[in-house]
Amino acid sequence: MKTALIQLNASDSPEDNLPVTQGLIDEAAAAGAGFVLTPEVTNCLSASRTRQEEVLRHQKDDDPTLAGLRQQAERLGIWVLIGSIAVKTDDADGRFANRSFLIDPKGGIAAWYDKIHMFDVKVSETEQYRESAGYRPGDRGVTARTPFGTVGMTVCYDLRFPGLYRRLAQAGAEILTVPSAFAVPTGEAHWETLLRARAIETGCYVLAPAQTGQHSATRGKERRTYGHSLAVGPWGDVLADAGTEPGVVFVDVNRDEVTQARARIPAVNSEVDITWS
Repeated sequence: MKTALIQLNASDSPEDNLPVTQGLIDEAAAAGAGFVLTPEVTNCLSASRTRQEEVLRHQKDDDPTLAGLRQQAERLGIWVLIGSIAVKTDDADGRFANRSFLIDPKGGIAAWYDKIHMFDVKVSETEQYRESAGYRPGDRGVTARTPFGTVGMTVCYDLRFPGLYRRLAQAGAEILTVPSAFAVPTGEAHWETLLRARAIETGCYVLAPAQTGQHSATRGKERRTYGHSLAVGPWGDVLADAGTEPGVVFVDVNRDEVTQARARIPAVNSEVDITWS
């Protein structure tokens, strides 16, 4: 399956971000991609709760980004992973969900996943994040069967928790998706290493479309993200790297490569009983 990773420089305006995303998806489909992936928070990259309250929607209220990309997937007859969109929930505390959607070629929602691990970190004295203040975590792992392989869905900070990926692979995943908006310091230090490790440990393809650059904000602090959307093969080799500019990169996904990698190193289903002392 010819696959495309979309790299975005999203703002905090869903209305402005949607046509940019759709243009890149059209470009990818015109080049023959049958599976196209967008990054985390495709609809709105914002650090302002006030701004998010203004522009975000409930999924059930036909979120414009979700609706627009579903229609586009149907028009083009392709699979689309909406890396994630920020959506409102009915939670009493008003927190949002960071939700990834797999859209089938008829525009249907084949699967959806709420990011489990919240990015609550202190990168430096001047760069701190507390994602859990605005988003509530998910509580379930998700796999989805497609004609080109079983997809295991994750989002960004999940990447640092290898147990999740092992369990997804044991549940049948052959392709792991890691749409992200990675911070620059941690991206420079860990992004490629972690993605390659998850591929090597599981014998899966790892597809990680990313946000990139300085993100304009109507309100609140502007963010910078690392870029370098990566596609990693099941043997751990980097198959595509988008660099730091918005755009599209392509990779061919072949589930036979998963079978071959796992035959060479059959680690994913190996378990050892350990006695601790």
